[in-house]
Amino acid sequence: MNDPRSTHQMVIPPQSVQDALRRRLSGRAFQALETIFLLRSTAQVAGNAISERLADTVGSPARFQTLILLWAAGGRPTPHQEIIAALRVKRATVSALMFSLEQDGLVRSVSDRQDRRRLLATLTSKGENVVSDAMDLNAAGLEEVMHDLSTEELDVLQQLLRRVSEDFVQMGRDGKRADSAL
Repeated sequence: MNDPRSTHQMVIPPQSVQDALRRRLSGRAFQALETIFLLRSTAQVAGNAISERLADTVGSPARFQTLILLWAAGGRPTPHQEIIAALRVKRATVSALMFSLEQDGLVRSVSDRQDRRRLLATLTSKGENVVSDAMDLNAAGLEEVMHDLSTEELDVLQQLLRRVSEDFVQMGRDGKRADSAL
């Protein structure tokens, strides 16, 4: 029997809610809403599975993103500000993250010689090994998950997701313009 709190189950509204929405909305509007429920649920299930998998390697998606960013820099010292911008988080979040990575011996941060207020980060050799192992493990897992989709299907899925994402960005812009007109 499935545990309703499982992090690996699709989360969709109860049938009674779906029925009420179906009565209230047009067929197209209900289909769009149902698609968003599926998209959000899929993202949540994928995020939970990825987080669980990363827990065994680098610890968390944020740690993985940071290590990948430093790995991709190829040894170039990376300003903490670039990490903040890439992760789209506050400086305090990156400070705590970097402290944790430094404590684990995966990253080294030093002050910039030209601007002592600016911190520069690089991977340690241990960090390079950990991120390499995490990439290999997670690439294998993603290939396993996506094995039923052809390259062409993945391309179409990516194109559709980009279109939907761009439309939501536009909806947000339009909403802000409408709010400012009030």
